[in-house]
Amino acid sequence: MASEERRCIMHLDLDAFFAAVEQRDKPSLRGRPVIVGGLGGRGVVATASYEARRFGARSAMPTIEARRRCPAGTAFLSGRYAAYRASSEVVMGLLRERSPLVEQVSVDEAYVDLTPPAGPLGWDDGDLERWCGGLLTEITEATGGLTASIGLAPSKMMAKLASEMNKPAGVTVVRPGHELAVLHALSVRAIPGIGPATGARLHSFGVDTVADLARMSEADLVSIFGTAQGAALHRLARAEDDRPVVVEREAKSISVEETFESDVVDRGELETELGRMSQGLARRLEKAGVFARTITVKARQHDFTTQTRSGTLPFATGDPGVILREGRRLLRSVDVTSGLRLLGLGVAGLTAHAQEELTLDTAYPLLGQIELPDAVGLPEIDDDLQGAGSGDEPGSIDATEVGEEPRAVAGRLLPGWRTGQDVLHDEHGAGWVWGSGRGVVTVRFEGPRTAAGPVRTFAHDDPALHPADPPEWRDPPS
Repeated sequence: MASEERRCIMHLDLDAFFAAVEQRDKPSLRGRPVIVGGLGGRGVVATASYEARRFGARSAMPTIEARRRCPAGTAFLSGRYAAYRASSEVVMGLLRERSPLVEQVSVDEAYVDLTPPAGPLGWDDGDLERWCGGLLTEITEATGGLTASIGLAPSKMMAKLASEMNKPAGVTVVRPGHELAVLHALSVRAIPGIGPATGARLHSFGVDTVADLARMSEADLVSIFGTAQGAALHRLARAEDDRPVVVEREAKSISVEETFESDVVDRGELETELGRMSQGLARRLEKAGVFARTITVKARQHDFTTQTRSGTLPFATGDPGVILREGRRLLRSVDVTSGLRLLGLGVAGLTAHAQEELTLDTAYPLLGQIELPDAVGLPEIDDDLQGAGSGDEPGSIDATEVGEEPRAVAGRLLPGWRTGQDVLHDEHGAGWVWGSGRGVVTVRFEGPRTAAGPVRTFAHDDPALHPADPPEWRDPPS
């Protein structure tokens, strides 16, 4: 087998994925700015099309800011996660045809180990770019026009960085021995885990590029950031990354977050929201066949100050009642008098085995008298304000990843038809919701295999109008 330093790792990232799926399925939106994400006053952009990015819109930006930047005619759509999953499955299937070592890290990206003998390639292959180009062509054909970008390198970190260098639909190859020349020219923010706050702190020490970071000693980095983070930064600045491609990614945590339309100060309302979240988490634990020991509550204030509170039980559980009870207890240590804009609930310490609830009878009363530590410590400003369900942590599962549709929750109402939603009319056929309000819903009747279609308006409760599954982009079998 090839030596570790000669591994051939590919990172594939689908370009502007959510927005690209919307433009494929809605021909009237092709070539226009498209924003997919939360549409309320507290919504966050999940994906901006390349047309929208030209006006400064980007993922993780508040939707209200994207509306300010983008011109009239920009389409703002809620997510259609069933449609995204269907396209993702096609792409991941194509990757698995090429190598059994595929690590899907989200709905739109994956690592693939192409090193022989398990993989089809190695650095001795002369035209790696042509092979990757052939894969991108097949992906575009199989998905009805979606594009992806590829990075090829000896490590996962360098492959991911390479995939971002030539977007969209580009291929970047970083061959063994060239890693530092590529890496050290980049901003220090390119290193995974360095967000705005860490970047600003490094800047105060005169560190702006990865080359600057590489000149710092491990001892200095540890003294500034602590043992774990300091040592990791020291390694990554030298392109030292031996993480393998893991076919089955074991979930480290499962979480869900909700951003409210207006700040919520009522604890009863917040606890009601925790109840809904605990039920959803319990269902996911059951589906995954695991149990959790650690419960975490995340609370974000109006000024984006974010606090987390965590407690570890003396037993593993999948009981929504126990998760809710811990969540309520942890929330009591958070000051909500100025109102929360976001509330999250998560579970971690996952295991395949659960203890009997009997353990709770003896241990929990005592546990309730103990002051459990805050998982973070003092309140902090988030390094990356990515809104609800960002799912950035490796091994985490959030609402977006598992494809949970938006719904009504405490603090805001999402009634009726959602903009971008697939519908079917008994007379006019398939289409999607162009907009709704004031008792009416406007639908554009078109699909991925049609031209831009007509727009018609119906009563909000028209019995001939129904929610529908995503449209089929593939040509019917001949």
